[in-house]
Amino acid sequence: MPHSYEDQIVIVGGGIAGLALGRVLQAKDIPYRIVERRQNPWDGGLAVNLPGNAIQALIKLGLGDQIEQIGHPLRRREYRTARDKLLFKVDEDAFWGAALHPRSIRRSALLSMLSEGLPHNRLLYDVDVQSISENATRTELVLQNETRLSAALVVGADGVHSKIRSESFGASSGSGKALLADRSWRFMAPNPGVECWTVWAGADGMMLLMPVGDGEVYGWAALTRPTSHSSSIQALDCLTREFPERARRAVMQALARPSGLYHSPLEEVRLDCWHKERVVLIGDAAHATAPIWAEGVALALEDAIVLGETIATNSNFPAALSAYESRRRPRVAHVQAMTDAMSRAAKLPPLVRNLLVPFVGPKQYRQTYEPLKAAI
Repeated sequence: MPHSYEDQIVIVGGGIAGLALGRVLQAKDIPYRIVERRQNPWDGGLAVNLPGNAIQALIKLGLGDQIEQIGHPLRRREYRTARDKLLFKVDEDAFWGAALHPRSIRRSALLSMLSEGLPHNRLLYDVDVQSISENATRTELVLQNETRLSAALVVGADGVHSKIRSESFGASSGSGKALLADRSWRFMAPNPGVECWTVWAGADGMMLLMPVGDGEVYGWAALTRPTSHSSSIQALDCLTREFPERARRAVMQALARPSGLYHSPLEEVRLDCWHKERVVLIGDAAHATAPIWAEGVALALEDAIVLGETIATNSNFPAALSAYESRRRPRVAHVQAMTDAMSRAAKLPPLVRNLLVPFVGPKQYRQTYEPLKAAI
């Protein structure tokens, strides 16, 4: 039999942004419910990079000890040519300080951490939103299993392809291809001897390997120029042939297990407004960016903290949502601007890029992350 629920806040999306917001609301004793279309969002095992401001957000969420124990330290970054020549490196321990040095972690482990302590009756899994409508005082959601939810506020935390965004802000609201590339791949592989966050840039694309611990690396590759290969596997194989043996070895391991290879376009979301009436967007639903600076997770965590704080201190939802967006806009706009700058640099001819990057790269790193050290 279909159920009906009435809550103060319904969060659509049980990923990083949604669970983080649930933690904030739980701590502040504000009624909420999380709706997630997947049956088990902890399935799957790709990894994420957590820069210092992501660590800072996790500490604020009460998860500092857990990330210290579980996260794999990433103490430096290296930017290299396709022939493995080092262009520049960054000492991330020195930049962020010991307490906030970046870490890598399996996405599934991060989701498990964020969900720790959340009551099971606040989580609805394996249900998708079928429709959303508003009346004078409430927002109504109908789920695919005919469950009906009534909320004073709906939060769209449902990612780059957000249904809440398309239903409430328009089908073509703000989403499009990333400036960096149209196609990208993600995978896990045995570590071929990579000691730190390492990126290689070639004539047609770029590739990243990041240690995650337990003898594994997370890999990401993207095409920055068009290719004639229609097959995903052929395109990745061709792209990475110019990269050094250790990078190529990880790719070959991934190609040998195509079921664990995730191929997708790079998409971004740019919106003029993140809230409307009694609906608000957070995380990738509001401002997905290409993963050049690895800020997707960090911005999502920060969004959740700021939105939860503004709701807790202002019972007038329109005023709270305006305050949330005012606090978050400058930080997100900064990351987007720096992402665009590095995307343009990545698409320069290799000879020009390799001459410029040793000089502009360290400066761009500092310009990107220095403002993000400030507390949200």
